[in-house]
Order: sequence, then structure tokens, then C-alpha cells
Amino acid sequence: MTGLFYIILVFSFILFHLFTNLAAKSINEDNHDFARSLDPKILNLEKEKLTYMTLYWHDLAEGQNQTSIVSAPPSKTSATRFGQIRVMDDPMTAEPNPRSKVIGKSQGLSAYAAQEEFGLSMVLNFIFTEGKYNGSSFTTVGRNNFQAKVREMPIVGGTGLFRFARGYVKVTTYYFVFPVANIRFDAYVLHY
Repeated sequence: MTGLFYIILVFSFILFHLFTNLAAKSINEDNHDFARSLDPKILNLEKEKLTYMTLYWHDLAEGQNQTSIVSAPPSKTSATRFGQIRVMDDPMTAEPNPRSKVIGKSQGLSAYAAQEEFGLSMVLNFIFTEGKYNGSSFTTVGRNNFQAKVREMPIVGGTGLFRFARGYVKVTTYYFVFPVANIRFDAYVLHY
């Protein structure tokens, strides 16, 4: 009888652990057919690095070679251009001189999103067409209170050499007399 009792006890113990492990597994795991965890080595991701770069974009809001346009006018009663949306396709250089070599484009849009001050909500894609980063880009999304001396906007992603990018840009106005703006971006980009 002890042999049979021992076999039943061991069998019960095994069944108990089998069922509790299956129940825990089904509770702890997402059962989605469309997603799974991956080892970063599959994408040849090396050690993350921090890249610093200084970029200038050159915006011309009026004239023959205009690089930004108003796509939605502001509210007629707003002193801060609230509601105005501009779309930009600005040349980007590594030097403040607008005649220096173009290394890419800064494309995106800005919306005047503040009613009581001049504050923009911006989406900018920094697209590189020269050098090591040719074909790569990173994107910033955030608030730009252009009356402040220095502003910060987060880097939220990228392509090419900037895949999985994150970081921030410090934004300063290098030169502005409407319709010409020369804006400096000091970018701190974490990427692989």
C-alpha cells in the first residue's frame, strides 16, 4: 500500500505543478500572435552612443524662394497667431551662413498653439543628404516658445543610422528679421 500511496502522491505533486505552471504562464504572458520579444543582436544593434551636432535651418516665409507657407490662417481675433499652421521644407547647413553647403533638409510643420504668448507646437524631421548620415533622419516633436532665448525639444525617433534615436535639441534663434529666420539646433542624439 505504501508503494501505491507513494506513486499517487508523486503523480499528484507532478500534476499540481504542471497545472500551476500552465496557469501562471497564461496569466503572465500576452498571448498575441502579432508581437514577440526579440534579441537586439538580431538587428545588429551595437552599443548605444551619443552624437552631438550643430545644425542650422534657414527659413524664408515670403518671396520667390519661399521655404515655408501658411496652410491654415490664424484666428482673426488672435494677437498671437493662435491657430496658424505653417509647413516647412527648409535647407539645413552645418554653418550659420545660408550660402554654406546644404547637408540636408528640415521638413515639418509648426502650429501656433498658445493663446496668450507666441508658442509653437512643432514636428520637425531632420533629413541628411550628405556625409556619413546621408539617408538618415531624426525627428523632434514638442513645444517651441520662440520668444525664449533657449528652448528644448525632444528627439523621438529616427531612421537609418538614427534608428531607435532619442535625445533632445537645444533651439536658439541665430538670426530673425521677418521673413528670414536662421535657427540653430544643438542636437544630442542617443542611437546605435
